[in-house]
This record gives sequence, C-alpha cells and structure tokens, in this order.
Amino acid sequence: MQLTNSLTMKKEELVPHEPGVIRMYTCGPTVYGYAHIGNLRSYLMEDVLEKALRYEGYQVDRVMNITDVGHLTSDADTGEDKMLKGAKQERKSVLELADFYTQAFFKDCQKLNIRRPDIVVPATTCISDFIALVSALVEKGYAYLAGGNVYFDTSRLDRYYVFGNQNAEDLAVGVRDSVEADSNKRSKTDFVLWFTKSKFEDQELKWDSPWGLGYPGWHIECSAISIKHLGEYLDIHCGGIDNAFPHHTNEIAQSEAYLGHSWCKYWFHILHLNDGGGKISKSKGAKLTVSLLEEKGYDPLCYRLFCLQSHYRKPLTFTFESLDNAANAYQKLLARIASLAKEGQPDQQAAKPWQERFKEALDNDVNTSQALTVLYDMLKASLDDATKRFLAHDFDQVLSLDLLQAAEKARPKEAGVPEELAREIEALIEKRAAARKAKDWGAADAIRDELAARHVVLKDTPQGVEWHIEA
Repeated sequence: MQLTNSLTMKKEELVPHEPGVIRMYTCGPTVYGYAHIGNLRSYLMEDVLEKALRYEGYQVDRVMNITDVGHLTSDADTGEDKMLKGAKQERKSVLELADFYTQAFFKDCQKLNIRRPDIVVPATTCISDFIALVSALVEKGYAYLAGGNVYFDTSRLDRYYVFGNQNAEDLAVGVRDSVEADSNKRSKTDFVLWFTKSKFEDQELKWDSPWGLGYPGWHIECSAISIKHLGEYLDIHCGGIDNAFPHHTNEIAQSEAYLGHSWCKYWFHILHLNDGGGKISKSKGAKLTVSLLEEKGYDPLCYRLFCLQSHYRKPLTFTFESLDNAANAYQKLLARIASLAKEGQPDQQAAKPWQERFKEALDNDVNTSQALTVLYDMLKASLDDATKRFLAHDFDQVLSLDLLQAAEKARPKEAGVPEELAREIEALIEKRAAARKAKDWGAADAIRDELAARHVVLKDTPQGVEWHIEA
C-alpha cells in the first residue's frame, strides 16, 4: 500500500514497524457539542483506511482519545475553554457534558458505519500518565516551569516545524494581534504541558501534580495515550489537516523528546469539508449534523457515499445539490444490486481479477473514487449474478455502504412482485432518470406514463425513486 505521508509530502510504501501489524492512532473528538459532518469526514476516511488495511490482511490495533478535559479555542494555548464554555451554556457539569456528547458522537458514527476503534480512552482517565510524561520531560531538560505552568522548550529541538505544508498564517498563530500573548513563554513556539495558572478561575476539573493543582495541556494527552496503549513506535497517526500544526507538531516534539527516538513514521491527514462560506466547523456555529441530514430525509450512508466519491487529500465542497446527487447514485446502486438473482454459487476464479483491481485502488493512497469505479464496472461486467453479489459484499468490507442489506430493503412495497418484472421496472426507471438528466422531459414523461399504464406508481424522493404497484 502507498500512502501520502504528510511528514514528507510524498507517497510512500507502507512498511510497519512490526511485519503484519499496524499500530494506528486517531485524534478523537473534543466532546462539547454535536459533531458536524466536517468532523465526521475525517473519522469516515480514517475508518476506510483501517478497513482497507484489514482487507489486505493486516492486524490493525487502533486507539482513539476523547478530549473531555478542556480544549482551548486558540491553538496558542489561549482563548476560551471549549468544555467549560459548553458546560456553562448547557448548565451541566463538564463530565456530564462530555458523557452526553461522547455518546452522541458514537451514535453518529454508527449511522455512518464508522467502526469504533479497538481502544477508546477519555483523557480524564489518564491524568497520572500525563503527569508521568511531563515529569520525565522536566527531568530531561525539555520542559520548564514559569508562572505556575509547565512549558515545553522548543529551543531544545534541532527542528520544530516538521510538516512541510505549514503556511505563514499557521506559523504566526502565537503572535496574532487577536491572541493574548503568554509572557511566561521563553519562545512563541513553546507550549503548555500542564496548567496550574490560567484565566479560568472556575475551571471545574483539576488534579494534584508536582507543580500544584491544575490540569493538562491539550497536546500531552495524545502522546501519553498513544505510547501507553501502542508502545514506543507508532505506524500511522490520523487526523484532520487543521491538526497538523500545532497539535501534531507538538505531539512529535514531546513524544520524541520523551522517547529519545523517532516515534511515528506515517501521518495521514484528511483535508477540510467546505461549504459556500469556507471550512465547516463547530466554532462557526455550523449546524450541519447527521441528525439534520436525517431530518431532511437523507440516509446517512448517502453522506458516506458522497465522501467516498472524493479523495481524502482533496478539499470537498458540500451542497445539498451534491448530496442529492449522491443520494440518487446510492439509490440506483442499491436497485442494481437488488436486481441480482440470489441463486447460485460465485465463480471465485472470475472474482479474483476484480478483487485485485479493488485492492489496487486501495493501494493507491486509499483512492475511494477509484474503488467505487471498480464496483460500478464490476456490476456492468459479464459476470453471473452470484459472483456480482459476492464481490459487492466483499468490497463492502471497506466501503461499508450496507450494499446487500440496504438493497434488500430498497423496495419494501414490492413484496410479491416477480423478480423479472421488478428488473424491467427498474430498467425503465433508470432510463427515465437518464432522460431527465439530459433534460429530455418528453421522453421522461412518456416512461412515467408507460409505467402508470401498468399501475406502477413512482415517487421522487431525495434518496431516489420509490415505486410500488397499485392493486
């Protein structure tokens, strides 16, 4: 498998530290509100990566944190505390807030067929691990105490800016006019490992430490949790591209200073989901959630297909028109699979070349749009229906679109309709859709009239065309 490594900005062959085993870490959510679909694009593509690795025979050990301690809105270790702000707004304790939105996050993941990582670790359960790591950095001379807080000293590093795609705005985050400068820092790039002094006098969660009563900085949790559960060598670290700096940059700095050797070889970053106003984010007050899509009549798996149609390394622009297109494509795909005969045994020899083509698409930097093309080409190919159903099920181990299960439910009002007649009706519906796309309204109306004469009633929905036969 070839992956684009954000650390080198090159496509590289994946060679794990231990043959056959992938140790994979995912930055989890900060649970102060519902995840928006921009967040979920990252988790969805990480899910595809994990399933692609499993499809190719790797053992994947995956860990994800839950940020339930606090997360400052500015990456310069200043700004409002997201968890504290959310708790005040909803009149909950921080832990109540965290528990509620953690459960909501995993419900959304379930709707999108995103597999829960093997190990999920709330930050609040690892305070002693954070303290141990910070203490070791102080002892090694990589951290200093100033103004009651413990800071990582980036001047001790030969190279701090490790990601080559960091732009001038990102690098200036510590000196923006809108950001309150931290006078305790020796350098603008130093970052907090442990707070005992902050502007949050009513900070709810605090713990005893060698430096006083306080709480951990944001960056330390991912290093400590990853090292604790996955060991000193990490194969793949995942996250949204906005985490590359400073979060992942700081993770590398503190982890390698602590370990004394290189830590993670491959960095897998997913680019932003945008709308007409730019990047979709919770901080902008965006309300594009999975629940909202459901309220508008969309199956969440239509959004999964929408994401799979684009490469994870490209920004993706969301509109409801584009989601409608994905929903129509999903409905047609299910109808095509539903039309396949269930009888017979698959031809394993005939299936192998298609499995190889699918694997080649995944090997090519997890090219999901190419993998979908393999699926569509296979369904059009001269294969028997049993082999096509077998391959659709096989590919769905990675795509996770519920292809066979959803296809069975695609026509709930068709019970008792002979299979041959159902295929004929579906073929006419596809011809009508093609005519409408070509703006040949006369041909589209003629097909509807033909179906109506046969007592077939059509209903156009955001998910595609539903039909049933009137008695």
